[in-house]
Amino acid sequence: MLLRLLDRRPLLDAAYAGWMFDVFAWAARNFDAQMFRDETVLVTPSNDHFPGRADSAQDMAQLIFDRVVAYAGMQHWPLRLLPADSCTLETAAEVRVAGGRRGSRAAAAETAPASLTVGYDPQSVNNPEAMIAVFAHTLAHYLGTSADEPPPGGVDNWPQATEILAVFLGFGLMFANTALVLPRGGCCGGPVVRRQAFVSQHDITYALAIFAALKTLPGKAVLAHLKPALRGHFRRAAREVDTRYAQRLLDIRGLYTA
Repeated sequence: MLLRLLDRRPLLDAAYAGWMFDVFAWAARNFDAQMFRDETVLVTPSNDHFPGRADSAQDMAQLIFDRVVAYAGMQHWPLRLLPADSCTLETAAEVRVAGGRRGSRAAAAETAPASLTVGYDPQSVNNPEAMIAVFAHTLAHYLGTSADEPPPGGVDNWPQATEILAVFLGFGLMFANTALVLPRGGCCGGPVVRRQAFVSQHDITYALAIFAALKTLPGKAVLAHLKPALRGHFRRAAREVDTRYAQRLLDIRGLYTA
């Protein structure tokens, strides 16, 4: 225990942590930094952010999906949740959004007739946090493809970059809490709800600490909904982000008014 208390090694090496900050900066440049500042919230797995009841798995999935789309600021995108276990995936439209890609300042999308579809496994309704995380990751994928520049690290790091993008969108708690959920099988290879983590639970918690620092959130706002096993790691990550990477935080905040 004493050795652990005296351990001052960083949680992440400088290159990896720098990549995470680079992804946040990429997201701020491409997906409305002002919207992030003014409208993005820390989405919690609670009735505060997911109120309402449903009479069927499909209705519950639709309720959750609609709320995820709203918090991501993507209501104007042609997104459609497919029926449970559907294996009919439509060709994605080329989405062109004038006046902003997301948030209240974004104009209506100009789209081809096709929809951007998302499927889900009905069993995942029993694990709503995992369902929220995978819906958010799918939206981050669609949003990420509309960027004017490739993500840091290029396409080889696409799944990891889009998980960090989903944290930028406000869904970090669900990603951290469900990073160890094993994927289920499915009948087709499209974007079906199967929570498969590409960033470890500790590393995604670090990204959550970056989000909290950028949003100047008190630690208790995060800790109240973070699973107990990760709370100590979050506290240490938050301290490290505030001290070791204070300049990177300032640089990203500078994009709010750029």
